[in-house]
Amino acid sequence: MGKKIGVVSQKGGVGKSTVARALATAYAKFEWDVKIADLDINQSTSYMWQKRRLASEIEPVVSVECFGNVGQALKQADNYDVYIFDGAPHATKATLEIAHASDMVIIPTGLALDDMEPCVILANDLVKQGVNRDKIVFVFCRTGDSKAELQDSFDYMAQTPYKAIEAPLQEKTALRRASDKGQAAIECQYKGPREQAESMVQALIDNLNELTK
Repeated sequence: MGKKIGVVSQKGGVGKSTVARALATAYAKFEWDVKIADLDINQSTSYMWQKRRLASEIEPVVSVECFGNVGQALKQADNYDVYIFDGAPHATKATLEIAHASDMVIIPTGLALDDMEPCVILANDLVKQGVNRDKIVFVFCRTGDSKAELQDSFDYMAQTPYKAIEAPLQEKTALRRASDKGQAAIECQYKGPREQAESMVQALIDNLNELTK
């Protein structure tokens, strides 16, 4: 049975699909059989990214499929080494289903309290509904250049019962341009943003390995 990763959020624009695609590409580069289940049927961000990737003939091929509900997606999950749920950009019943089915639940967030507070509320709601707190992990995305702001955000998360990955991903034009070409963040042509993405992905992979050992 393969590993399942849920990437969920309380709101859009926090880097959810960026994280899902970077993870999927990293596993695919090591020849793991991986698939992204895109559950955002309104925007289908990961699915449209895959179309750009295929058109540009970028290797490795990353499988992405849109699903109308989690039940449909789960029917395929055990056919893959790694199965990544790219959830809709708001909390729904499907978010809880993804969380229950996943070995690790990633909640991307920005640094502002307007981002973090709803994300922590989402995590609390998941735990109240039976999701194991230990498998929930936060990752800071689309951050700025302020080290003080980043530290304040880590301090805020330290007051919660949740783990925050110590490898943030900054907001960079180069990452957006890479996505526009069908590349994952770890394939960005510029070293700085690419290495940040690689550090984030490695930290998440390490966390998943620890959870599933």
